[in-house]
Amino acid sequence: MHQRTLRSRRIGAVFVIVAAVIGMIFLSSDTWQHQAAQPASAAPSGKAAGLLTTIPIKGRAPKTGYARTQFGDGWATTAGCDTRNIILHRDLQQATIGDGCKVRSGSLDDPYTGKLISFKRGADSSGDVQIDHVVALGDAWQTGAQQLAKDVRVKLANDPLELLAVDGPANQQKSDSDAASWLPPNKLFRCQYVARQVAVKAKYHLWVTQAEHDAISRVLSACPGQPLPSA
Repeated sequence: MHQRTLRSRRIGAVFVIVAAVIGMIFLSSDTWQHQAAQPASAAPSGKAAGLLTTIPIKGRAPKTGYARTQFGDGWATTAGCDTRNIILHRDLQQATIGDGCKVRSGSLDDPYTGKLISFKRGADSSGDVQIDHVVALGDAWQTGAQQLAKDVRVKLANDPLELLAVDGPANQQKSDSDAASWLPPNKLFRCQYVARQVAVKAKYHLWVTQAEHDAISRVLSACPGQPLPSA
């Protein structure tokens, strides 16, 4: 009986520790973001239209040398939880968590299409919700990221400021497009979308092309007071 009691106490203690780690990751995303952002600039604040004027306008660099691995070999892991599941937990409503911090199910109010998506983890269903790099990594590579240190590129690719859980088909349609060639079908989200792109490009010292600048500026002209996202 004494040994059984000790075993129960040990199991209980392990459960508490695991729960505390998950809680710190999911409920303290600002801290996680701050760690992931270094040595890039802190996430900018203020109005998107004003910050856009500070971002350099240059031509697109060649895509030579680009590969997804230039931004890390898949998602980074923090305290046992990978970035995909951290973002799913942040963006999904009523998210349920399984072993290894994996989000098992939830509901997504998709910002790109405006539709409600029921998410359930599985071989045939996980792709219904994907994590989008708001500034596509291919675009980032051609607008300054290839000049960044490898560890900074990895942090960019895993920064919550750069990531959104979205409709899988819409994300596939976007591919490596910038704002000049693709905007979310949900017009009500376009101001927030381009504001997030501006915040990411400013934070990581990337530039915009003239066409990209003009497209973002046109969107923001309808919402000149659009604030920048914090994460």
